Amino acid sequence: MKLILVALIIFLINVPFGFWRSKTKKFSLNWFLAIHLPIPIVVLLRIYFEIGFEFSTYPVLLGAFFLGQFFGSRYNLKFS
Repeated sequence: MKLILVALIIFLINVPFGFWRSKTKKFSLNWFLAIHLPIPIVVLLRIYFEIGFEFSTYPVLLGAFFLGQFFGSRYNLKFS
């Protein structure tokens, strides 16, 4: 249950970063920051919720990370 909650939080955190990323030039500093700034938050969530870094958690959390980025970029394209 904790894994699903953390995945949802990671998804929601990454939506605004995906929105920001889609408005920047590809491979620019802002683009790089939009992708990498949420990573420390993910690490802190893993530690806080005591999920750890087991291999079985990576597909779920990476999926939430990339889906949040994807939906954020699609949200921007829809309303631009």
